[in-house]
Amino acid sequence: MGGRVWNAPTHTLNMLAQTPASFSPMPVTNTDAPILIIGLGNPILGDDGVGWEVANEIKRRLGLVKGPIKRFEPNMVVDTERNIEIDCLALGGLSLMERLIGYEKIVIIDSITTRMHPVGTVWKLTLDQLPDRSVGHTTAIHDTSLQNAIRVGEQMGADLPPLDRVHVIGVEAEQVYDFSDDLTEPVANAVEEAVELVLALIEQFQAGIPA
Repeated sequence: MGGRVWNAPTHTLNMLAQTPASFSPMPVTNTDAPILIIGLGNPILGDDGVGWEVANEIKRRLGLVKGPIKRFEPNMVVDTERNIEIDCLALGGLSLMERLIGYEKIVIIDSITTRMHPVGTVWKLTLDQLPDRSVGHTTAIHDTSLQNAIRVGEQMGADLPPLDRVHVIGVEAEQVYDFSDDLTEPVANAVEEAVELVLALIEQFQAGIPA
């Protein structure tokens, strides 16, 4: 079995050491808006590739790919019938912010390292609940955090979602700097739980139910 699923609190990263509380984001108002799913990470750095693994599994579950997926290729898929885009990226900060322009239904999947819960724990939170720099690839070295990048983009007039509309599914990981093509067992076991959370968010988006 994978790690336990937590709903994150609205406080700081230090509060992640406690039992997180549930939250109630603002309701989705446009059921026709496209849904953007992004797997973040680096697939050759062990558990850092969990975001790509989850994104690729979602492609399979939705029947959007046939045959094996080349793990090391981004391979963006667009489902025009269900109005869903699934992408794999390695950069955060300003580059990730630019990818979000024009979308209001967004799910980002990434590894997260808090060292406060067991490896394989799955986190479900929104970007406003995530302290800057606590998720590996929403921040880029020599760049800025995604939260700050969105604020800068908004000041420049970019069409970006509020932080509480950007959903983050994080998988607690530890080995994110070791060269490896494989996920560790606890993180691999958490992939299914992360996939189910993303699929549930997609259903809520499509139904116009607050996610």
